[in-house]
Amino acid sequence: MTKREKGIRGRKGEHAAYGTAESPRRRLIALDVDGTIITHGGHLDARVHAAITACVSNGHHVVIATGRSVVATMPVLARLGIGHGYAVCSNGAVTLRIDPRRPKGYKILEKVTFDPRPALTLLRDELPEALVAVEDLGRGFMVSSPFPDGELMGDQRVVPWDVLIAKRATRVTLRMPDAEPDAFMAHIERIGLHEVSYAVGWTAWLDINPEGVSKGSALEQLRRRLQVEPCDTVAVGDQRNDIEMLQWAARGVAMGNAPEQVQAIADEVTGTVEEAGLATVLESVLDSTG
Repeated sequence: MTKREKGIRGRKGEHAAYGTAESPRRRLIALDVDGTIITHGGHLDARVHAAITACVSNGHHVVIATGRSVVATMPVLARLGIGHGYAVCSNGAVTLRIDPRRPKGYKILEKVTFDPRPALTLLRDELPEALVAVEDLGRGFMVSSPFPDGELMGDQRVVPWDVLIAKRATRVTLRMPDAEPDAFMAHIERIGLHEVSYAVGWTAWLDINPEGVSKGSALEQLRRRLQVEPCDTVAVGDQRNDIEMLQWAARGVAMGNAPEQVQAIADEVTGTVEEAGLATVLESVLDSTG
């Protein structure tokens, strides 16, 4: 059976066997959320849910790696039934250990911040009509104006501009609800942001993080903490903020709904989120590890 028949289309030939039933090894499996685990409409396919549960039950380190804030990540973990382990949030700026014994259900292990003033000052001059949100870790966001319903989880607190840029932040989001995504991305690239990391989303949405910080950088620290071999890493994602993560993993898989730029750097391309493409990948991991 070919990869296409299985739902996985390889770019480097058939992937190697990731362990055997005789010598099972625990994998570090990093999973994006929106467009990978769940659709952008919030639907979680039963097959995807079952595959994630099976991976956890088989002892693999299933790590949610998302651009979402901590506040927006915790409900996803609860929905998936993941009550222990680790999660990478805010595109790699925050790593937490899931701990049900704590009041909020987690402990922050790593937090990387940056001064948002230079980038936001430049962006405000170029895109004065844009909405801006600065993550207020563990609570929600400080915002220049309210974001559209459902786009940010947690408290939204409208504050003056000088307050918005005053403190170091883990993540800053800029949003233009009425802009065309490709034109928005081209405009951002023309502006030229320096000394930060940034990624444009599937809509006119820009996430800004500390320089050098990505899902991939956070996952590498976590891999070392968990003492997982580099060859035992798997990552699945669908957007530009997943590129470093897919390059980091020994087996980097792009979703079928990913932009061409993301698919081009992946080792494999699976089915779309609507086709439960993630389940196909996870089932292949389970098959190869017994």
